[in-house]
Amino acid sequence: MDSGVAEFLPDLDRPRAWTLLIDGTPQSHVDLDDPAYLEFEYVRRLGHVVDLAAPPGLPLRVLHLGGGALTLARYVAATRPRSGQQVVEVDAALVDLVRRRLPLERTSRIRVRTGDARQVLSRAPEGAFDLVVADVFAAGRTPAHLTSVEFVTAAARALRADGLYAANIADGAPLAFARGQVATVRAVFPYVCMIAEPAVLRGRRFGNLVLVAAHRELPTAVLTRLTATDPFAARVLYGRELDDFVAGAVPVTDVTAEASPEPPPGLFGLRA
Repeated sequence: MDSGVAEFLPDLDRPRAWTLLIDGTPQSHVDLDDPAYLEFEYVRRLGHVVDLAAPPGLPLRVLHLGGGALTLARYVAATRPRSGQQVVEVDAALVDLVRRRLPLERTSRIRVRTGDARQVLSRAPEGAFDLVVADVFAAGRTPAHLTSVEFVTAAARALRADGLYAANIADGAPLAFARGQVATVRAVFPYVCMIAEPAVLRGRRFGNLVLVAAHRELPTAVLTRLTATDPFAARVLYGRELDDFVAGAVPVTDVTAEASPEPPPGLFGLRA
């Protein structure tokens, strides 16, 4: 994410928990006493993907593109000890601030490096990771160069044969960006599903959609059960439903790529 004004808002219900804001937009929530607690709904959905990436407790090799306050990386470290994780964050000042305010456990095995997500991904060894998570936003938007077939192809190359790719995107009516992203991921991976709240899928409000993809069959039935019982229930689209959602959208390339839509003013209720 781009440099911006970073601040921490305390969670009054949890003694050592904070929400990281960048220019007034909530980016991450971290509970130092309970790193397995996931406050944000889209992060909870990414947590489900982590849970299903391998049998419970087994360590994973994870590449996080986009750092924030390292919420998901902390979750992996807490639920899958001995996991080797690399986090890429473009904002060096933010990385330093998070390290000082929300220090990592010494045993976390989380490596944080500063750099552009796509540049670092392009240099990743082939088949190095069990899970690649793309969650990069600059001023509330996914940068254009992280939305193309070429980018997703680089992510696929960095994964093991049975690895998972997950991407968090944001969109609102008419969901043209989301449709294009599904088409883009499907151009690279044979198995794809999308997780989102019904109101977002119907275009009634702007929100997050999580894409999950692999070269193997996805655990869509389990994902459906897990997301349906979350505090803010979500749907999992795959197969024919996902075909209908895409509705003729074509894959995005580096030539045609554009950043995701800008969130509506005041969306997060913290600062206009």
